[in-house]
Amino acid sequence: MGARKRLSAEARKTALKTVSFAKLNNCPTSPRKMRLVADMVRGKRVDLALNMLRFSTKEAAGRLEKLLMSALNNWQAKNEAVRIEDQELVVKDVFVDSGRQLKRLRPAPQGRGHRIRKRSNHITLIVDSKISTGTSAVEVAEEVAA
Repeated sequence: MGARKRLSAEARKTALKTVSFAKLNNCPTSPRKMRLVADMVRGKRVDLALNMLRFSTKEAAGRLEKLLMSALNNWQAKNEAVRIEDQELVVKDVFVDSGRQLKRLRPAPQGRGHRIRKRSNHITLIVDSKISTGTSAVEVAEEVAA
């Protein structure tokens, strides 16, 4: 391995040290209902997000809470020397993608059948030790003016 490739690999490895994720595939909840709960916790601190999910009445909140706990355990496995309470962990991003659909038929009047689509989704939850902010509009305007 060349020197540049090794240096970039080490830089990527140290950058990924602060980020941890968890995935849940084929969750039997419609993506639309899961996105309502995911939007609720995106960008929040982990302790605040856990409280919001724990006391939410939606069914999807229980599944997302379990996934967030898994992401926290993954972060703890990567950073064994650091305590979770000492870090400012945030839910950096939550992706909810549609999964497979189970197609069923329901009897309808006059010998017909209506199609029922039982939807599922894939969820990816990313936990980071800090919010990585991109360039804001003010910073871009200052660079253009200079």
